[in-house]
Order: sequence, then C-alpha cells, then structure tokens
Amino acid sequence: MAKKKFYVVWNGHKKGVFTSWNVCKKQITDFKGAQYKSFASKDEAEKASKGRYEDYVGKDTKRIKLSAEELKKIGKPIYPSLSVDAACSGNPGKMEYRGVDSKSKKQYFIQGPFEQGTNNIGEFLALVHGLGFLKNNNSQLPIYSDSKIAISWVKRGQCRTNLQITAKNKALFDFVKRAEKWLKDNTYSTKILKWETKAWGEIPADFGRK
Repeated sequence: MAKKKFYVVWNGHKKGVFTSWNVCKKQITDFKGAQYKSFASKDEAEKASKGRYEDYVGKDTKRIKLSAEELKKIGKPIYPSLSVDAACSGNPGKMEYRGVDSKSKKQYFIQGPFEQGTNNIGEFLALVHGLGFLKNNNSQLPIYSDSKIAISWVKRGQCRTNLQITAKNKALFDFVKRAEKWLKDNTYSTKILKWETKAWGEIPADFGRK
C-alpha cells in the first residue's frame, strides 16, 4: 500500500495543504508559476505551508556535502537558463514533464499526464520540448537536465527506450515520434547541460513529490 502524502500549494488557483495529488493538481494546472511540493506528514506540510516555497524546493533533497575543491570544480549553475524534469508514478506509470526558469522557477510549459510512460521517456521529451521552446523564442539560453540518459538520447536523436507500445501509451509514443522528427528536421546551438544535483540540490523543474 502506497504511503500517504500531503501536498502544499504555495502558489496556485487555491493555496493550502491537500491530501490528494489529484486535488493538488487541479490547483496548479494552467497556473503560471505554480509552486508546490509533497511531504510525508501532515505536520511537515502545515509547517511548510506557513513558510516560503524556496526554503523547501530545490535545496535539500539530494545535495551532499562536498569539499571546497569539488565545489570549485563543479562550479555554479548558469543563470538565466531553462531547466526541465519529468515525474512518473510507477515504472511504467503516469508520467508528465515540464520546463521552468532555473532561477525564478516560473513554469514555461507542462505536458501530461501520459499513461504507461517512464521517467526516461519524460526526460527525453522534456529536453526536446525545451529545445523547441527556446528556438521558437529565439533564445540562446542553455538548458539543464539531471538525466544523463535523456541527454544522450537527444544527442543521438532517438528515444532508445525498451518500453513497448500499447493501446494505453500510443498517444505518448506519438509524442516521441514527433520529438524524434523535430530533432531530425531542426538544428540548434543550445547548450545542453547536466544539472549537478549533488552540489546544487534538486533541479528547479523537479515536481516536488519525493
């Protein structure tokens, strides 16, 4: 049985603490600059709801203590930039992805949920969507992903998933085909960079459900 989670919405159609992801999602869907995150307990969620989004997202989940030499070698994130990420409930499961401004976390695009997807497919689609978004806006900003696999797939121009096509995920694979065609038909000079989670914390586009 899945462990119950509590969802805080700092910025959405309605703010507060919610006990269901579906209810939380209604508050953030089609809301630009939505701010939200899941918590393991009601007490944690209620405490967080009284604080700032920036204090709970993208700072503490995967950052580890590194030496000064290691931090210097890694450097700092480039701002302004675009960050993309995906989230998947199960493997395969319902998947969605989005792109945000790396500094302000303003959401620029979101797609899904798609049935029977994987996180790797979502990361791949997010990157291609981000490349198209930047090109359409004549932007030279770099794009960050925390997925080495997705970055390698984009560079190869192919989503190399082992997931099989079914009636449920056909719409998702139609998206994959469109993404692969875009990579084949378009050129871009955008720098695709790896987000260094161990030094910088969660990528800004993280869905906050961990």
